[in-house]
Amino acid sequence: MTEIPPPDQVFLVGDDSTGAAEARPRGDGFAAAAGHVGIGSGPDGLAVDVTGGAAGIARVALRWHRPPRPGTLILGDAWERSYGELQWRSMQPERVLPWYWLGHHPDHGVHGMGVRVRPSAFCCWTVDTDGVTLWLDVRSGGAPVLLGGRTLRAATVVGIGAEPDESPLAAHRRLCRAMCDDPLLPAGPVAGANNWYYAYGQDFGPTEVLRDAETIAELAGGSAIRPYCLVDAGWTPGGAAPGGPWTGGTPGLFDDMPGLASDITKRGARPAIWMRPAALTEVRDPSLLRDGPRLGRAQPLDLSRPENLETIAADVRRIADWGFELIKHDFSTFDHFARWGFQMGMQLTDPGWHPADRGRTNAELLLGLYRTIRAAAGSTVVIGCNTVGHLAAGLVEIQRTGDDTSGRRWERTRRMGVNTLAFRMAQHGTFFALDPDCVPCTPETPWEYNRQFLDLVARSGTPLFVSVDPRARTPQVDADLRAALAIALGGGDPGGAEPLDWLHTTCPREWRTGDTRRDYHWLPAIGAPDLETGE
Repeated sequence: MTEIPPPDQVFLVGDDSTGAAEARPRGDGFAAAAGHVGIGSGPDGLAVDVTGGAAGIARVALRWHRPPRPGTLILGDAWERSYGELQWRSMQPERVLPWYWLGHHPDHGVHGMGVRVRPSAFCCWTVDTDGVTLWLDVRSGGAPVLLGGRTLRAATVVGIGAEPDESPLAAHRRLCRAMCDDPLLPAGPVAGANNWYYAYGQDFGPTEVLRDAETIAELAGGSAIRPYCLVDAGWTPGGAAPGGPWTGGTPGLFDDMPGLASDITKRGARPAIWMRPAALTEVRDPSLLRDGPRLGRAQPLDLSRPENLETIAADVRRIADWGFELIKHDFSTFDHFARWGFQMGMQLTDPGWHPADRGRTNAELLLGLYRTIRAAAGSTVVIGCNTVGHLAAGLVEIQRTGDDTSGRRWERTRRMGVNTLAFRMAQHGTFFALDPDCVPCTPETPWEYNRQFLDLVARSGTPLFVSVDPRARTPQVDADLRAALAIALGGGDPGGAEPLDWLHTTCPREWRTGDTRRDYHWLPAIGAPDLETGE
C-alpha cells in the first residue's frame, strides 16, 4: 500500500444550491463555514473526519494536484451493481468513478486510489489532466446531513503504486485487498439453481421448487458439496417484486415454508430464498415509510427508524428459522434512493427529501441495514443483490455484482454478465464471493452462447447459479451442466479466470483460466443488437 499525502485543497458544500466553498488549512485539517475536515495519516490509510454544525453538509471534495500521465487508461467501479458500463477508458473529467480508480499506462504499469470498505460517505472520484478529486457525499436522503457537532469518519483513503511486470488484474486485486482486510467468505464453493430466469416470479409453487431441487441435485452428481435451490421472488403475495411483511408465503400455495425447506433438503439440495427487506406491500402504519419519491405498490421503509430495523431483523430470523440456509436480500438501494445504480450519477437521489433522523448519512443508514441483516441471519449465508458492494463487504458472503442476466434475451446476459465478471473479478475473494448472476437455460435463449458463459463462470471459481427451464433440457444440455457444476463445486480452475483483452473492450472474449487461454465467442454474426436497460 502506498502512503497517501494530504490533499492540496479541500472544499465543502453545505447545500447544493449554494455551491462549494474552499476550506482553509487549520490545525490538522481544513475549515470552512459549513464545518471542519480533519486529515490524519495512519496504518490503515489517510483518515478523513468531517465535523458539521447546525447548517448541514452535503458534500466534501478533496483535491490532489497529481494528474496521471498522458495516455493513461482509467477504470472505476459502480455504485451498486454494474450495468454493462465498466470499462478502461481515456480520461474523462466528468466521469463518476465510485469507490476507487485505477490508471493503466503501457510503460508505467497500474496505480490507483480508493477508500476502505464500509465508509460513512458515498465516495467517488473524478480524474482529469490537472489532478484527482475524491467526492464524499454525506447527505441524508437528498438533504444535507445534520451532524450537530458530531465527528464523522467519512472515509479512509488508500492507494497502490505500480509494480514491475504486474498484470492489470493483479494490480486491481492488490488495491481491493488494500481497501478490505476482513472479507466474509463462504465456507466453500457455491453453486445451485435459481428459478427466476424461467419463472420470472409467476406460475410456480412447491411442486416446481422441489422439481428444481431434484434437478440440481441430479446434475451436481456425487459432489461432496451440496448445491443450493433458491426460491426467488414470487413466493409471497404482491407480484414479481413484492415487499413484506415476510411472515409467510402465498396462502393456498406456499402455506408451509418450514416444510418446503425440509423437502428441499430431502431432495439433496440446500434451501435458499429471496426477500425484499426494506419495503412493504401491506402498509398498516404509513409513518414507518420513508419520505421522498414513491415506488409503486411496494413502499419503502425509513431506514433511520429503529422499529423498522427491528422488524427487518425479525423477518430475517424467521426465514432462517424456517430452515433456509441462504437468504438473498434485494432492492434495498432502489428502495432507499428510488433510483437504480445507472441513474444515480453524482446526485444519488432526488434532492430535498430526508429520513426521520437527519443526523445520519445515507451510507450509515445502509450500513445499519446490512449489519442488522447480518446479525439476524446468524450462520445463514447472505447474498446481497441491489446492495452497495463497497458497504456490504464484510457483511455478506456473496454479492450480486451485475445487473440481471436474462432467460429471454442472450444480449442482456452478454452485456451484463460478462462485463461484471471481467471488471469486478478482483473483488472476488477480497471483498466477498462474486456472483455474476445466473446462467439461463431456456428455450428462448441460444444454448451455444449460454454454455460458454456457463463454462467461464464455472472455471472462474465464482458462485455458479443456473436457471434451468425443464423444457430446455436435452442430453447435451444436461452434460454441459453436469460438467460445469463439477468444475464449480470443485472450486473452479486453479487461479480462477483472468480477462486478457479487457483494456480494449467492455466484453472480453480472451481469458486465461488456470494455465489455459480460452477464446469465447459472445456475439452473433450480425453483431450486438440494441437492448433496453429494463426487462
